[in-house]
Amino acid sequence: MSDEASSTVRVPAASPANMRRVCIESPLAGDVERNTRYAEACMLHSLELGESPFAGHLLYPRVLDDERPEHRQFGIAAHLAWMCAAHAVVAYIDYGVTDGMSKALHLASEMLIGVEYRTLGPDWATRFAPTPTAGARR
Repeated sequence: MSDEASSTVRVPAASPANMRRVCIESPLAGDVERNTRYAEACMLHSLELGESPFAGHLLYPRVLDDERPEHRQFGIAAHLAWMCAAHAVVAYIDYGVTDGMSKALHLASEMLIGVEYRTLGPDWATRFAPTPTAGARR
């Protein structure tokens, strides 16, 4: 990846006390490789806005077996615990709203947590290319 692409991400000066905590909802199933890159771009976008994003759908499948129902339910419960601490739930909808996203958004509404909808636009992969060292510790 070029230095030019990695320099497109703008990191604002932020104080932890002023950062909004947001749970990110975006598609993951289907084209998992593209959707993982998209979810990472959503996190970068949220960071650019000075927010503190959390994307449980990226984190928990790395340590839990999503094919085992008890692991999947535990990951969902852990994500919901973070959602309770969020200022908002943000759905990135360039690729639509999946069933899992819809359930999370419905739960957020029931818990009186604000729900926001965002798009990154068709050039998201270029605009939010990760830095050369991003993911180096995966």
